[in-house]
Amino acid sequence: MDRRRLLTLAAAGAVAGVTGPAAAYGRPRARLVVAADGTGDHTTVQAAVDAVPAGGLVDIRPGIYRGQVIVPADKPDLRFRGLGAGPADVVVVDDRANGTPRPGGGTWGTSGSASVTVDGPGFQARNLTFANDFDEAAHPEITGRQAVAVLTRADRVVFEAVRFLGNQDTLYLNSPATGVPARVSLRGCHVEGDVDFVFGRATAVLERCRIHSLSRGSTTNNGYVTAPSTDIANPYGFLFVACHFTSDAPPASVYLGRPWHPSQDPDAIGQCVIRDSVLGPHIGPAPWSDFGSWPWRDARFAEHRNAGPGAVVTPDRPQLTPEQAAVFTPAAYLAGWTP
Repeated sequence: MDRRRLLTLAAAGAVAGVTGPAAAYGRPRARLVVAADGTGDHTTVQAAVDAVPAGGLVDIRPGIYRGQVIVPADKPDLRFRGLGAGPADVVVVDDRANGTPRPGGGTWGTSGSASVTVDGPGFQARNLTFANDFDEAAHPEITGRQAVAVLTRADRVVFEAVRFLGNQDTLYLNSPATGVPARVSLRGCHVEGDVDFVFGRATAVLERCRIHSLSRGSTTNNGYVTAPSTDIANPYGFLFVACHFTSDAPPASVYLGRPWHPSQDPDAIGQCVIRDSVLGPHIGPAPWSDFGSWPWRDARFAEHRNAGPGAVVTPDRPQLTPEQAAVFTPAAYLAGWTP
């Protein structure tokens, strides 16, 4: 990502679908304040995570906080809250990619590239930005360009009024292990990238979010929004409800998704439903794509009652019947959990 773009976005305030400071969380057991200028309890987010007990609240004052952040599995129910007027005022960012060399040898890999990794169940974040500003143009020698802003591997994760900024593989929604489900709720968020920028095997509901595809300068292929790797035993992967799909890319040059089979796993049968959403003209009449030798028609992709210039119904766009649509709802995906 162009660092100038990150700084511009950080100064720009709230974006469409992401507004204002979030409401208070209630009364957690402990509260720590992060402030880059030294006026809080800690100057880095990771130091606050290390110090706060399980169930604690980490309040983050406006600023750009650089460095990887890891929320460990033994710190459940942590809460991050940005204290700015909008989510652009607090930016948690790092800049490593899959192919970035590690100090001790080798490379970071996709999971290791994440600016923020969430392993603690019950994690919540509101009113801030998570970004990976790895500069692809500045590092032509790095061919592994997957650069994750946030990786989740925990259950019951909530993001509200949060921006996720990156290029390839921005938001990695995963689970602790193959066959182990994990639920994620995103409400009023902004997610942007170009290639497979919402991906993984978690069960995730994105409601009222802006899904923004960046242009890669192509007239025919500017990337893929989703790459689900849902386990075959899980009927629910990704659900987009009342979202806006936007882009500055040319018409019909962005795909809604393709099925990712990690390590060629035949049981990773991606599931994704996009419903009651507005699709811009960057989405073409054949919006699903094969992934290598894995055909999209063998995945579980569908739409329902979408609108906008990119929502034209064609034989290459499976549509849910009203009876099927009644099964693919946020409540069904979240399976008894109310965020």
